[in-house]
Amino acid sequence: MADLVSRIFQYIMGVFTYTDEYTSSVPPARLFKALIVDSHNLIPKLMPLAVKSIDIIEGDGGAGSIRQINFGEGNTFGLSSIHFLICSFIQVKCIKNRIDELDLENFSYKYSLIEGDGLMNKLDKITYDVKFEPTPDGGSKNKMSSTYYTKGDIVLTEDEIKEGKEKALGMYKIVEAYLLQNPDAYV
Repeated sequence: MADLVSRIFQYIMGVFTYTDEYTSSVPPARLFKALIVDSHNLIPKLMPLAVKSIDIIEGDGGAGSIRQINFGEGNTFGLSSIHFLICSFIQVKCIKNRIDELDLENFSYKYSLIEGDGLMNKLDKITYDVKFEPTPDGGSKNKMSSTYYTKGDIVLTEDEIKEGKEKALGMYKIVEAYLLQNPDAYV
């Protein structure tokens, strides 16, 4: 019952939060370095047709920095979960993210989508909270929470959520495969 009340409250307030969790045989430090710290270099190399570039346009890459992600023609691959889904209905050319928190020791990262085609004049903002944790087998458990603040009464279905999660997982899996094939990368 409490979950239902929470969902109704979130709907009324125009706030939707989704949490994803993935496991990997790759240690958290390597995934964090590749997916977060050096993503502006690695992602465009691994997915050049989808992501043309990720540019740090303000700051040094740490907290407070602004990153602009420039997508290839007609591509929205690489966006996070539901955000991917929302953007898949329009051609997204670029988005800007603000790094709110970057904890290199604890492998956690918080950022906000602050500008770009991805907001579609329907979202005030999107915030993300990412955490990479070690597992007993030497791999990692990776958690991501995405919170969408809508301007209107946008509704997301369970099928849309599932589709968005699967596509976001694609980028994660590409980076994970790269790290498994290149055991000396990002150590």
